[in-house]
Amino acid sequence: MSECRCSFCGREENEENVLVGNAADNVFVCEKCWERIGMMLEHSEIEKKAKKMQNVTQQIDWSRLNPEKIKQYLDQHIIGQDRAKKILSVAVYNHYKMLHYAAEHTDETVTIEKSNILMLGPTGVGKTALIKALANILQVPFAITDATTMTENGYVGADPESCIQRLLRAADGDVAKAEMGIVYIDEFDKLACKGEENRSITRDVSGEGVQQALLKIIEGTHVDVVETGVRRHPNAETITVDTSRILFILGGAFVGIDNIVRNRVKPRRTDSRPLGFCLTCDANVKEKDYSFNEIIDQTVPEDLRKFGIIPELLGRLPVIAPLHELGMAELCRVLTEPQNSLVKQYQTIFRCDNVNLRFSDGALQAVAVRALQNGTGARGLRAIMESVLLDRMYTIKRNSKGQEMLITKRDIDKAFAAQGQASSQQITLAG
Repeated sequence: MSECRCSFCGREENEENVLVGNAADNVFVCEKCWERIGMMLEHSEIEKKAKKMQNVTQQIDWSRLNPEKIKQYLDQHIIGQDRAKKILSVAVYNHYKMLHYAAEHTDETVTIEKSNILMLGPTGVGKTALIKALANILQVPFAITDATTMTENGYVGADPESCIQRLLRAADGDVAKAEMGIVYIDEFDKLACKGEENRSITRDVSGEGVQQALLKIIEGTHVDVVETGVRRHPNAETITVDTSRILFILGGAFVGIDNIVRNRVKPRRTDSRPLGFCLTCDANVKEKDYSFNEIIDQTVPEDLRKFGIIPELLGRLPVIAPLHELGMAELCRVLTEPQNSLVKQYQTIFRCDNVNLRFSDGALQAVAVRALQNGTGARGLRAIMESVLLDRMYTIKRNSKGQEMLITKRDIDKAFAAQGQASSQQITLAG
């Protein structure tokens, strides 16, 4: 019989009790003690992770935050979209309040599941700006991923896990901070499944396939992401990130979703007149023509399923935040009111050369009308301003005494008239 004994429990080695260790140092451990040590280490790691998570959640000053204060902050940066701001403020506040509560009450038996968010609305209405403002007020890591670059694992393109990799980089490699962050997947509507009539025999690796791959990531799982590089390599070192606490917000224009909603909410007959072959229709009775802003607020998961989002993924996106189209009044406010408005930016540029730049109300309205005609929303305002101010920025001269520069509606019309003539000449020369 061997004289080797377990250094922890003192049991001798036999056929039922196998020891592992170093004979030179006379240090051994039996199977039972090895399991016990493993359980202790695992429990210690869990406690360390919970304590670190608690430290991260305590960095958010909850005494200064509530849904109303979050919306007030959003109002300073984004014009309009009151309903969407309320939905986002409540959803985000509840999410981080839940994380804060879970970190302080580790023995709580009730687990509050997170509510991921789906944003839909036309281009240039403030979807990305809203999420950036939310991440800023909460002081949490934030990462944007373009859904159009995603493909299923194993195909050319970005893996769905790449959004977690970007979030980890935004958190400077701190896993605990990353697990408290926000991931925004833009252009999500481009992943919609093809209709039955448009299905091909090839695999849809950038549509339904990506939606399937995102299921577990959005719901909550452990994702192994590489520290550097884009695609996973068999020998690359990986970091495990738990996505169960990460807030996922998916956004897209969802062009045509309003027609799907209109077909569902067509008004039914409310009169009690009998139906029959001899009944003549009243020409004066017309169906209500819902505007986009009226109809988009009535979007339900069934409409998104018809658009091409798989039901399994919709179940993981319980919060729907529709955004409205911006009218001329809202676009004029976008130009001037936010803290980082375009007018304030260009005024700062000209102020560096001691020029006081001002815009008349007519000029602002002309810029807004041009953006509406282009169908680019607030996103196209900068391109219009660049075209209008190009010649003035080119010929600007530094004046120590300062000077006034007023932009009027006539200047806007003149700039685009000249631009139109230049385009016509180019077409004539090409012909």
